[in-house]
Amino acid sequence: MAQTEILIAGAGPTGLVLALWLTKLGVKVRIIDKSTGPGTTSRALAVQARTLELYQQLDLTDAVIAKGHQVPAVNFWVNGARKAHMSLKDMGTGLTPYPFLHIFPQDEHEKLLVAKLESLGVSVERRTELVSFTEQADGVVARLRGPDGNESACEAIYLAGCDGARSKVRETIGTGFPGGTYQHLFYVADVDATGPALDGELHIDLDQADFVAVFPLAGKGRARLIGTVRDERADRAETLAFGDVSNHAIGQMKLSITNVNWFSTYHVHHRVTQQFRKDRAFLIGDAAHIHSPAGGQGMNTGIGDAINLAWKLAAVVKGRASEALLDSYEAERIGFAQRLVASTDRAFTFATGEGRLAGFVRTRIAPIVIPMLFSFAAARRFAFRTVSQTMINYRGGPLSRGTAGGVQGGDRLPWVAVDGADNFKPLGSADWQVHVYGEAKSELAAWCAQQNLPLHVFAWQDAHAAKGLARNALYLLRPDTYLALAEGSASPAALDRYFREVGVKLAA
Repeated sequence: MAQTEILIAGAGPTGLVLALWLTKLGVKVRIIDKSTGPGTTSRALAVQARTLELYQQLDLTDAVIAKGHQVPAVNFWVNGARKAHMSLKDMGTGLTPYPFLHIFPQDEHEKLLVAKLESLGVSVERRTELVSFTEQADGVVARLRGPDGNESACEAIYLAGCDGARSKVRETIGTGFPGGTYQHLFYVADVDATGPALDGELHIDLDQADFVAVFPLAGKGRARLIGTVRDERADRAETLAFGDVSNHAIGQMKLSITNVNWFSTYHVHHRVTQQFRKDRAFLIGDAAHIHSPAGGQGMNTGIGDAINLAWKLAAVVKGRASEALLDSYEAERIGFAQRLVASTDRAFTFATGEGRLAGFVRTRIAPIVIPMLFSFAAARRFAFRTVSQTMINYRGGPLSRGTAGGVQGGDRLPWVAVDGADNFKPLGSADWQVHVYGEAKSELAAWCAQQNLPLHVFAWQDAHAAKGLARNALYLLRPDTYLALAEGSASPAALDRYFREVGVKLAA
């Protein structure tokens, strides 16, 4: 019987990121997928700033930025005319090293992740399907069907279900998938085109009859179109071709399509499973939650799930934490997933709503009100923090403690870069560390050295206070770079107490 520590079912971005983090942390993984290779017709496009921050730990950030496209502005079209233009250039300035909307299609993204995983000595086992699994006292035994049709057994300590909306793992553990499906049929197409909407910016047509968004891709004249099919054509989803859906909205935006590289239709769902974990099986990404593409949140949320879970699995497998640590995965992620589904549902309903009133609001009111709101710096920053996922925090969670200044345990570490001192630079280690802004007490430095806990001290700057950090306070960061503990006294006893309470042992 083949053995591994973590068996990962599903090799989309979520499964690949989980495999990468676990491999970096020294955990043995097997990752399987029914497909013959990375996706070629995927819909996810945006790589949000928080994902780019976390990708520093895998040395992936620069490659994602180099291969993708930064979107400088959003345009709204109504009745064949550009009615509003909103610059995105300064929305996230000072909040993150990556203050922009970044487009990097999921299919290209997956290829990059696969190559990175292979460089670490792990290959995706393609055309391999999870048939069933059973739990034992100390692990799971999975039945896998390989490319030749033969079945074999795999024994693992834990099973990670990254197997999408039709998850076999979720079906087996019976956690349900309540929610619904929107009635509209959507299409997605990767095209080469010319026209005023192929200027490197994002263009959205809010017409009452059709909805289409034109997302710029890297390379001249390349774009991805996402739009609705509203009338009787929606009943012919299986046989629809691009020519059947491309007339009205695309014509109004004056697009001239020179080549269609691929085309697909799909329905949008909004669902969240009732549990993210049952015993030794976990649900991650689309297996746990699916929602509308509004705001480009889906893939990034799955990646966030994977990173949240990876360091906890590694700590337990390596004997540095009890299994109780794994309960914090659902506690920290399910609430965010539920709120995300609710918020994207509202945005989706606004963008696709039918009827005279909905059309009036979308085509007459929104093009005026939205740019007006975005003229205020506070509104732009709030929108960026929400969409970029830099607003996500675990305040009040089972692993979060304390307050120092305006920063609480569970927060994302505020980014400060001044005089060449960037406090995000040490975050690539994917392990626990302590930050002090100002001066570190000698007893704190001695305790950290004794425990092999990295201590990073940054000379105090007014910029630190502006971000809510307290002078000389202690900030303990988790391996996923969220704050575990904020302690104004900077006492080593507070660190000792924290690790004892959460049941985590530091590496020797």
